[in-house]
Amino acid sequence: MADKNQTAVTGFLFVGLTDRLHQQVGLFVMLLFIYLVTLGGNLGMITLIWIDPRLHTPMYFFLSHLSFVDICSSSSIAPKTLCDIFAEKKGISFMGCAAQMWFFGLFVATECFLLASMAYDRYMAICKPLLYTLIMSQRVCVQLVAGPYAMALISTMTHTVLTFCLPFCGRYMAICKPLLYTLIMSQKVCVQLVAGPYAMALISTMTHTVPIGVLSGLIITISYVCILVAIMKIQTADGRRKAFSTCSSHLAAVSILYGTLFYIYVVPDSGSFLDINKVISLFYTVVIPMLNPPIYSLRNKEVKDAFKRKFERKKFLIGS
Repeated sequence: MADKNQTAVTGFLFVGLTDRLHQQVGLFVMLLFIYLVTLGGNLGMITLIWIDPRLHTPMYFFLSHLSFVDICSSSSIAPKTLCDIFAEKKGISFMGCAAQMWFFGLFVATECFLLASMAYDRYMAICKPLLYTLIMSQRVCVQLVAGPYAMALISTMTHTVLTFCLPFCGRYMAICKPLLYTLIMSQKVCVQLVAGPYAMALISTMTHTVPIGVLSGLIITISYVCILVAIMKIQTADGRRKAFSTCSSHLAAVSILYGTLFYIYVVPDSGSFLDINKVISLFYTVVIPMLNPPIYSLRNKEVKDAFKRKFERKKFLIGS
């Protein structure tokens, strides 16, 4: 398309989730509740890990950063979404959209790599228990946390810059559905990319999805294959159950996140794409950050015991 026929895009308009007032009220209350639970649950998890010396282990060190990332990813989406529910004109500026895409993509990518680091930690704990404390030193744990932030930063920066170098026009997005999820929560961006820059858009998507999905997923898969082999070698059923129970919370978190990502990036679009994926993107961007605290607290005896100790101590201090 000739340059003279192009119009500079200064912002995006959202179609929103619903135009009915009673549904908007219900949606606002639901999203606000989920957001507050996300903040409270993840802040509570971080605080509990910080104040309880028995949780000062590599696994909970990673979990505290996972909770921090969940807070940040939810906060990059939920406040703007809540503000736009009742807005007559829903929209965002071009630079605001780029910033939101960058922050959300950064924290989601970091979470994927953190889950890979946690899978490696579980591999070392089960497959090499005698060397675990020696190998998983404080320095190694810091590196396994700093690495996800660094890789996510590079990947997301490249993806965002390449994406927003593309020319936008028209009413619908006609390039790749992952952008519908990483741009703005479930408010569909009404844009269409001109036919020319498909190659750049594909490069943009590949620089983001390949290192995140494939690399982190490969690390997790290899770690759990080795863990499964090690568990099968355990002679007693009780020993196998205890070994597997140490991975159950992490497996649940991985299954939820990667199952959703698989649907977003791999499953072909259906005829009801917009309707179905409003729910999917709502779950992906708002609900998932809320799930990790209950997953790790309800399925983890150490976290439940730490919470009981702090709760009983508080009751004792109040009673005395």
